[in-house]
Amino acid sequence: MDIHLVIKALANPTRVAILNGLKNPAAHFPPQDEGDIEIEGVCVSSIQEGIGLSQSTTSSYLELLQRAGLVKATRRGRWTYYKRDEDGIRQFAEAVKNDL
Repeated sequence: MDIHLVIKALANPTRVAILNGLKNPAAHFPPQDEGDIEIEGVCVSSIQEGIGLSQSTTSSYLELLQRAGLVKATRRGRWTYYKRDEDGIRQFAEAVKNDL
């Protein structure tokens, strides 16, 4: 895990809001036509609508969160669903605890 990349990802309040929203996605993002929001994750368009940013900005934020190991992406057909990566989040917390 690149701790600097995680810190960069968490330095933006909107990316933190996305990560927090994915804790309880049904409460933070609008319903989606395809896939169960709790099981499969939240599609980009629902996240985009929930945070009120453009599709390209939302996608770039999610891509950085994924590279940092904070979210997982699953592709199903034409949809990409995002969920929190609890193992990655736990690894970051341990790294902060042990290394800082």
